[in-house]
Amino acid sequence: MPRTRIPADSTEHDAALDLARRVGEQIRLARRRAGMTQAQLAGDRYTKAYISALETGITRPSMVALNYLASRLELPASHFLGEPHPVWSRLEVDMRLAAGDWAGANEGYQALLANDTLTELARAEALRGLAEAEARQNHGREAIVAAAEAVRIFSAAGRVADAALARYWLAYGTYLSDNEADARTQLHGLLAQTRAGLQVEPEFEMRLLTALAAVEARVGEHARALAYLEEARILADDLDDRRRASFLFNLAISYREAGDVEGAIRVGQQGLALYRAAGLSFEAATIENDLAMAYLATGNLERATELATEAHQQFEEAGDDRFLSAVLDTEAQIALAGGKHDRAFGLAARANQLARDTGNRAVEESSLITAARISRARGNREDAEERYAAAAELARAGSARGRLRDLLGEWADLRAESGDYQGAYALTAEAVKVN
Repeated sequence: MPRTRIPADSTEHDAALDLARRVGEQIRLARRRAGMTQAQLAGDRYTKAYISALETGITRPSMVALNYLASRLELPASHFLGEPHPVWSRLEVDMRLAAGDWAGANEGYQALLANDTLTELARAEALRGLAEAEARQNHGREAIVAAAEAVRIFSAAGRVADAALARYWLAYGTYLSDNEADARTQLHGLLAQTRAGLQVEPEFEMRLLTALAAVEARVGEHARALAYLEEARILADDLDDRRRASFLFNLAISYREAGDVEGAIRVGQQGLALYRAAGLSFEAATIENDLAMAYLATGNLERATELATEAHQQFEEAGDDRFLSAVLDTEAQIALAGGKHDRAFGLAARANQLARDTGNRAVEESSLITAARISRARGNREDAEERYAAAAELARAGSARGRLRDLLGEWADLRAESGDYQGAYALTAEAVKVN
């Protein structure tokens, strides 16, 4: 396989590393925009591993390889060799955001905001984009700071619709910061404006209803969450397949959390069919993972295993370790339900490692709980205690309050089983105080 080796001289070495990273980043972004997996980009000439090495900057392509890859991406080779960002193009950054490259968009908006020549409105637009990028990465506090400043500028300029969209990301950041009451108030205000005739962007009302459902689900009000989603469902009829599938996927999650597992499977299957029909294999893998959890809840381990395996393959082909960590945790839970403790423990450990590597705190916490349950099933209460403690530390730092209550209750049961009634009481008392 042709590779361009990185030189040994330190100065030359640093420059080569920088070039390799830059070219790799551009290849990865172009591949994702084209909707291709690493294996598809490799074609019959290279391998998925080689594409992965390019995208992570481990190596850089020869000109022969670069020309081949550029042709498959329908771009000139020069596209990948230009300066990284002497001046960040607003369009380029917005495209990164639309393509789901949250970290790249974040960096781009930060670079735009460092330009002193930006007008106030251009600054507000960049701040709003930054707020979305931060929120997409679960950075609640940072999203609030950027969105609040954007709201101030847009409001002062009389740009009501732009201010409303910035307020949406302000509410999102507030929600991520576990301030459900304020997030609910902000979203209700936006919903009232929208229903009074404010035109923000297509499907904005549906997004608000879906966001309100997420807030209610967070605090355990699953019936209220479903009511919002059923209302939004009427608005979803005119959406394209991708947006309708996304909506159905969120609705399926709410059904599952409300205890209606059969409803979750029914609606989830509808969303999965739409994703597959649209050729959206990555999104289909996301819903396959959630459906696997729903089937696990019904005790159908065979179907749960099939769906989780399909999702695993899709995320592995896409090279997305963040989503793969979630599927590995699902597979660990399925293995645990089937009494395969050794396999379950290995999957949970791998899920936890990938979650930590990719900053996926939700799966890091969930995989620790899964590992604790496995240790508990094995009779290793000391190990289970340590893992529950580690999961609780993460949960206290920012998890949903409902999940923290459930975790503390489960941990308290473990202590009670082992005769530590004082310790169990302490955890139960903490759970009661969780708002």
